[in-house]
This record gives sequence, C-alpha cells and structure tokens, in this order.
Amino acid sequence: MSVIPLEVKGLAKSFGANLVLQDVELRVEPGMIVGLVGTNGSGKSTLIKCLLGLLRPSAGNVSVLGDTSGDLSASTKSRIAYVAQDVRLFPWMRVEQLLAYVSAFYHTWDTEWVAQLVIRWSINLSDKVGVLSPGQLQKLAIVLAIGHRPELLLLDEPVASLDPVGRREFLRSIMELTAEYGPTILFSTHITSDLERIASHIAVLQHGKIRCFEDLDTLKEQFKRLRIRSNRQLPDSFQVPGALRTEVDGSTALISMPNVSAATIEQLRGDWQAEVDVEDLNLEEIFMELHQ
Repeated sequence: MSVIPLEVKGLAKSFGANLVLQDVELRVEPGMIVGLVGTNGSGKSTLIKCLLGLLRPSAGNVSVLGDTSGDLSASTKSRIAYVAQDVRLFPWMRVEQLLAYVSAFYHTWDTEWVAQLVIRWSINLSDKVGVLSPGQLQKLAIVLAIGHRPELLLLDEPVASLDPVGRREFLRSIMELTAEYGPTILFSTHITSDLERIASHIAVLQHGKIRCFEDLDTLKEQFKRLRIRSNRQLPDSFQVPGALRTEVDGSTALISMPNVSAATIEQLRGDWQAEVDVEDLNLEEIFMELHQ
C-alpha cells in the first residue's frame, strides 16, 4: 500500500490571538498535482510551512510521507523539495558553486537534467547569487528544488517573479517530472491559468479552512453561470436558491451557482417565461465567485 504523501487532520495555527488556520482537513494522494488557491492572507504560506514542519501547529496532526511533520526523518527530508515565496540563497556563492554544493546532499541528483534546465532558463553559471534578479533567483531556486527529482514537491508562489517565458518553462519542467515518474505536487499561486494547464486537483483555502477540494474537471463541472432573458421585467429581489451571485438588469439576469439541476432550469423557464442558457466558468471565475 502506497504511503499517503500529505494528510492533514484538524489543523489549526494561531499567532497570539490571530487564528490563521482552523480545522483544516486535507488528504493528498500519490501523484496528485494540487493547486492551492486563496486570497492574500488566507493562510496558504502558513499551511505549507506547517506541512513542512517549519511551523508547529497549534492543534491537529500533519503527516508527510508517513512521518509527523514536526519530526521528519533524514530519509523523508531527502524525498521532499520546497520553494519558498521569499527565496534566500547564499549570496556570496557563484551559481555553479551553489549547484555543486546542493547536489552533494542527494544521491538522486540528475546532473545532466539540471544542466539542461540551466541552459533552458538562461542562468549564468558564473554569476554570483547575490546579483541575480528576482526572476533569475526564483528560477535557480526551482532548479535546486527539482534537481534531485523529489517524490513530494511543495511550492509557494513559485512563478511570482517570472516573466511569461519563465512561467512556460517552469510548467514544462513540471510536466516533464510528472510524465517521467509522477511526483506529488502542491503549489500555491494566484495565476489560475497555470493551474488549469497542469493541476489535477484544486484546494480552495478560505477563512482559514479548506472550503472545497475537488479534482479540476469536477470543480469546473460543478459551477455554472445561468444567463436568463425573460419576456418581462425581473424584480430587484429576484433570487435563485443556492446562488453565489445574482445580477439583475431589467428583463435579464446573470446567476452564478453550484450544482445546477435540470429541474432548476425548467422552473426558471416556466416561472419567468425566460430563455435560460448555461455557461461554463473558468477557474479564475470560479475563484472569484467563491470569494464574493
């Protein structure tokens, strides 16, 4: 039986009187690519640090590859990689020296593949780390993280400083890893279009809790927009039970809601003598609707 890469039960984390995470439940199965989304301050970075044992939970349990997050064995740590939102590396080293230094810790380090990534991302081996731009520094941090082909990869806003070309190369590298051996990946990002390209599952963190955790296709199928065009004026109080958001403009209305049933559509058509079109939402639109 495969070891569960990440399992969180009843996790809470507070800083003094500030409760950041509360009753978080999350189970990430092997091979999942989970996009963690939430507004600024929702607790994404705090959650990732609790998963890694960098922060000790105020309550609850966190298991990482079978170990308790606060007591990871050396063997387990060697199977994990992490890229922080705020990248801090040894500024006095040259890139080539830093790559050699980090590679010495991993018997699985893939020197040939790392060399390809350095060329692909135009990282100058002779540059000192301290003079790299934020984008170049983030690229280097990603290379250092994936160079040993980790079993579990945790990424906190990994492309925040990358230009579109850098983001594309990052996604390409992640897809190469996935195709080769299927690592488990959890990463937070505000760029939902990137998630739609590579994520298998989406976890939405809201008010310190996981509001929903679904595979991407199910999530996109679950939420729809109804475009209603009636033969008569719609009242300002017009509502549909379960709607996340309703906009009324004369005889037309836009309704965003989950779990749209055929019965609901037929009732709207009959009650309001209206045409009702059902439209798909992309991930960014779903995120916005959930945070209305």
